[in-house]
Amino acid sequence: MNKEEVRKQLEAFGIAGAGEIFYNPTTPLLVEEAVRRNEGYLTDGGPFAALTGQHTGRSPNDKFLVKEPTSENNVWWGPVNKEFSQEKFDSLLAKAKQFMAGHDLFVADCFVGADPRYRVGVRVINLHAWHNLFAQTLFIPTRKIENGDELFNADYTVVHVPDMDADPGIDGTRTSTFVMIDFGKKVILIGGTSYAGEIKKSLFTTMNYLLPLQGVMPMHCSANIGADGDVAVFFGLSGTGKTTLSADPDRALIGDDEHGWSDDGIFNFEGGCYAKAIKLSAEAEPQIYATTKMFGTVLENVVFDPETRILDLDSAKYTENTRAAYPLEFIPNTAPGSRGGHPRNIIMLTADAFGVLPPIARMSTPQAMYQFISGYTAKVAGTEKGVTEPQPTFSTCFGAPFMVHHPSVYASLLGKRIEGHEVSCWLVNTGWTGGPYGVGSRMKIAHTRAMINAALSGALNNVEYREDPIFGLQVPLHVEGVPDEVLIPRNTWANPEEYDDKAYDLAQKFNDNFQKYAEGTPDDIKAAAPRSRALAE
Repeated sequence: MNKEEVRKQLEAFGIAGAGEIFYNPTTPLLVEEAVRRNEGYLTDGGPFAALTGQHTGRSPNDKFLVKEPTSENNVWWGPVNKEFSQEKFDSLLAKAKQFMAGHDLFVADCFVGADPRYRVGVRVINLHAWHNLFAQTLFIPTRKIENGDELFNADYTVVHVPDMDADPGIDGTRTSTFVMIDFGKKVILIGGTSYAGEIKKSLFTTMNYLLPLQGVMPMHCSANIGADGDVAVFFGLSGTGKTTLSADPDRALIGDDEHGWSDDGIFNFEGGCYAKAIKLSAEAEPQIYATTKMFGTVLENVVFDPETRILDLDSAKYTENTRAAYPLEFIPNTAPGSRGGHPRNIIMLTADAFGVLPPIARMSTPQAMYQFISGYTAKVAGTEKGVTEPQPTFSTCFGAPFMVHHPSVYASLLGKRIEGHEVSCWLVNTGWTGGPYGVGSRMKIAHTRAMINAALSGALNNVEYREDPIFGLQVPLHVEGVPDEVLIPRNTWANPEEYDDKAYDLAQKFNDNFQKYAEGTPDDIKAAAPRSRALAE
């Protein structure tokens, strides 16, 4: 397809009078254009660095789904999936199309989903070159698929107008920012924010809507595969280590964030990774660190010296949420086709800032389902405005902001897969030990890797376990390469009674949170809840 054909298609879509059209532009061309247009800077080693202004993360309160006949009965409406009227959406979309008139446009045709049976064709229309590079990095450009141009059909269209602000009084939005999906028209509309992650997560939300209707489990997880074909899946919220722990030189990476689990196995949604860059080091995360010195990597809000262009990955001058987006092939060992079989192990990651969860524990299927529905981690002081001490965060299915259906839909799909394929399930705490945040210390990555390697290799199949008296999990008493005292968190605290108080406090928070999902949840899953202090006494 040539540029003039694309121009005619854009005009038919309602975008008339565009300036120059860059269709499926290459990485060198996009970087060249981004620099020429003062969208960002080239840094030492070749990555392109951009600043996203006031929005350095997603704006979940400004995300809406259009209430329309084809999808409204499938959507879990509420504070996560907020409804927006068809009339207001159509009006705002028309304004966005008009806003694009006269501008140069960057258009990329990509796929989302490595499995041909479930992939979705997406046309991304950007005003900025660097956002188009981001989209082509995180999705799968047609050029990376054999006969991709012939196979492509624009199932969904992303209209991205970061420089356009909405007027809440007229447009019906909450603020000037808007992130909207219309499943009927198959259009994603994003404006008022330059944070590129909104593009990625809007498509993840779309896949979370589409795949369960086809009997496929969409997952907010990373995945890798061992030499003998054993697949491991890592669930976890941001900051728990999904990307870091799945990038293992001894295992091939399937993907770092978004996957589907079909009747045939695991497949990645994406063609790239979107890793946190804050405090990356060559020692702890060598594969990811190396991408911060590669041409084609896109850096968001990463600080660098204006003269030498050398990165300062430790700086949080703009945000703690600094990011690096890079193609999957930048990781030395990746799985062919970004696919694998059914997992043998599922690892649910949590960064427990209260310091009471064991660093690794084996879970029964009901316990795994309880943890999946809960989706626990913790925020620590300094990561968000107003957070002065650890705060529990429960995000159902380890990705509540992106789940369109009721959580029971995803939980049911996962439970059937775990039982059907006899998957071993583990809870891994990458957070604190020896006390809560501010008193204890962060779990060493080397220890976490040793524990995960032991679980994946089968080395934990024949060791002695002890049941955690509060959380009911099975805790191994020995893991090669990890001090035995680290494995039982109560033993790492200077005052065991203080540990008990904090552990029971967290257990109560689990139980309080789960009340919203209790109705309709099977009894065996509800019975997997932590024990309360009253019950223990």
